[in-house]
Amino acid sequence: MVATTKKLKTGMYDNVKRQFEHAADLMNLNPSVRKILANTNTEIVVHFPVKMDDGSVEVLTGYRVQHNNSLGPYKGGLRYHPTVDIDAARALATWMTWKTSLAGLPYGGGKGGIQIDPKDYSDSELERITRRFTYALGDNIGPEYDIPAPDVNTTPQMMAWIADTYMSTKATNERSKNAHVVTGKPVGAGGLEGRDRSTGFGVVISIDQWAKHRDVDLKGKKYIVQGFGNVGYWASHFMVERGAILIGVQDASGSVYNPNGIDPEDLSNYALSHDNFIKGYTKAESFENADFFGIDCDIVIPAAMGNQITGANASSIKAMMIAEGANGPLDVEADEILLEMGVDIIPDIYANSGGVIGSYYEWLQNRNGELWLLDEVLVKLESKMQQSFKKIVAVADELKTDWRNAAYVVAIRRIEQAYLQRGIFP
Repeated sequence: MVATTKKLKTGMYDNVKRQFEHAADLMNLNPSVRKILANTNTEIVVHFPVKMDDGSVEVLTGYRVQHNNSLGPYKGGLRYHPTVDIDAARALATWMTWKTSLAGLPYGGGKGGIQIDPKDYSDSELERITRRFTYALGDNIGPEYDIPAPDVNTTPQMMAWIADTYMSTKATNERSKNAHVVTGKPVGAGGLEGRDRSTGFGVVISIDQWAKHRDVDLKGKKYIVQGFGNVGYWASHFMVERGAILIGVQDASGSVYNPNGIDPEDLSNYALSHDNFIKGYTKAESFENADFFGIDCDIVIPAAMGNQITGANASSIKAMMIAEGANGPLDVEADEILLEMGVDIIPDIYANSGGVIGSYYEWLQNRNGELWLLDEVLVKLESKMQQSFKKIVAVADELKTDWRNAAYVVAIRRIEQAYLQRGIFP
């Protein structure tokens, strides 16, 4: 399995706080702003009943944490996973604040979800769960206040249910004005062409920028991917387009390895017909989970859950670069070990920001009553990420620091400026 629940729960928020404090020290962050950003604005816990298919009732627990909205509405995903709790939501909401600021978007950070394993529920139960959770959140979300999106184990269909439920609570003449309460919807329900691939595409754009900066040719480079859901699949798809070779994949069911290459399209088709798992794929050999990150390759793309690369396994990595497709896949100890080893780390708040950038364009599209085509969306997204990379490199050079610290400083400086210019009410 890719991670233990205990490790994820106990470590993620601690990592976020340590990363923030390190960057704040490095940039001499204003003490008053530092106090504000060290805390979340709002933490919402809801317990709500849902009728199951057999007529029984379960009371489920959902969360929404809103970290900071100094730059605009809260923005961030909803995940359905057994590890969802208040600390995980705090961590992810805080990361979203940095991510949206770094990308130059008019958003703050929020995150949440429900503490369930969706595999334990039927589609009709998941619809009732999603709609009831939306109703329980009430006006704690809204198109100009807090805009959810898909995350781990949540789908465009679920986003459509959220939008429909939320709009149904509004007056008839106001419903159409609230479609942008959520992003990541199916295209037919107001979604954006390309939103499905935007996070994975953004991961590969971040790798493109690294390759240009380091004068590396991606053609022929070998890479491994942890997690083969939306992000892992699309990252693999776009890496192969650049001539890179996928040699290893891990998901919750196990790991597969083929030094001669794995076709991501073929593996995706296999997974779709096997409960979305890669275990048993016959065109690659089974590989020991514990040794996965030690596979001899050039690039590692962790695109699953948090705290996957730790102080315990970081030294086994042989790659020259890691692109964080997931949120918080490296803990602080792993960071220190890998930097000492000379491994380049493209931080999550930059590498996987393609998703929230795509969400921003969907939000604008709905807000303005426009329809954008796939090609123009991807061009806009690439341009945004190119701008962010230049800022990260410039600050890394200025402060003689690594790219994670530099990305944090770029993000936090923008928020600090907003507070200093506007002042603190009253």
